[in-house]
Amino acid sequence: MVRDTARAFSEKTLFPNAARFEREEKIPREVLAELASLGLMSVNIPAQYEGAEAGAVAYALAMFEIARGCASTAVTMAVTNMVGEVIAKFGTEPQRERYVKGLATGELVAGAFALSEPEAGSDPGSMRTVAERKGDRWVITGAKQWITSADFAGVFVVWARTGGGGTAGISAFLVPAQTPGLIVSKHEDKMGLRASSTCALTFDACEVPEDALLGELNGGFKIAMMALDGGRIGIGAQATGIASAALDEGVAYARDRKQFGKSIGDFQAIQWMIADSRTELDAARLLVLRAASLKQAGALFSREAAMAKVFATEKAGIICDRMLQVHGGYGYTKDYAIERHVRDVRVSRIYEGTSEIQRTVIARNVLR
Repeated sequence: MVRDTARAFSEKTLFPNAARFEREEKIPREVLAELASLGLMSVNIPAQYEGAEAGAVAYALAMFEIARGCASTAVTMAVTNMVGEVIAKFGTEPQRERYVKGLATGELVAGAFALSEPEAGSDPGSMRTVAERKGDRWVITGAKQWITSADFAGVFVVWARTGGGGTAGISAFLVPAQTPGLIVSKHEDKMGLRASSTCALTFDACEVPEDALLGELNGGFKIAMMALDGGRIGIGAQATGIASAALDEGVAYARDRKQFGKSIGDFQAIQWMIADSRTELDAARLLVLRAASLKQAGALFSREAAMAKVFATEKAGIICDRMLQVHGGYGYTKDYAIERHVRDVRVSRIYEGTSEIQRTVIARNVLR
């Protein structure tokens, strides 16, 4: 049911408008509001906090469909679901009532995940943002980079150093939008996902109350790693959804395009591209669903999530490139959506853990 709901929304609202969203470099707020009303901003959130409580597998299935229609919209959906899950798992009851419900209903529009910094991407232990306790307040000072939906998010999960060096002294905080000292910079001028806003943040003596702490003091690294494990399922599903759209377009073009007196789909060279792409797409989908099913069952899934993300994102890039090749010169123009898919899918090998980090996670797990 969740998959069908996402598919219907994607076909009605996203497919026809994704190119316009990119040109205008924004996702209309009414689109995000409808996502929330359909339960797609809170797929794995308990019903008591207005969530759909449909589970991790349903979330992956929904993400496949939304990403097929518009990858930029899928990014906002992915991060908001991730933020909601983190607060639902580690937050206090007042935090859940305020923020998880707000994200699920659309009142807060979207959530933002503020971990990366200009000098700390794959190595969160080197972060420089600090939070100092002053009486009954926390004062956050520092900078964050590559923050999705930062210009309209209702709440930010912000990681800052509260103890010693490395990862042991990091805590997480909930910072509402419009908090004094929270400064959002202009949009990054990105290669792809141009309808999804990505901004830098500056924390200029940004004060939040003592109860803004999420989870335990100096326990923020554990929260980030849990969130990223689940987030990797979402990014694997997103990449698979983009590749699915690319393959559909490549197949349609191969049927219609005539050369040497017949459809180019009749030539073995094109058929093998399509055969390899279909096989890899199904393998990616199954790896994503396996990781999601393990998460849903409460089993360990860190290795499987990393495997799903590295395989799905890398194969999705190859599939999109092949389908551009099927389109020939037309694929290199904005007249065809395949050009957008090639640009949109590229970052999936970078954010929420690069392919290199995924391989490190997998190898360490196997060697243990």
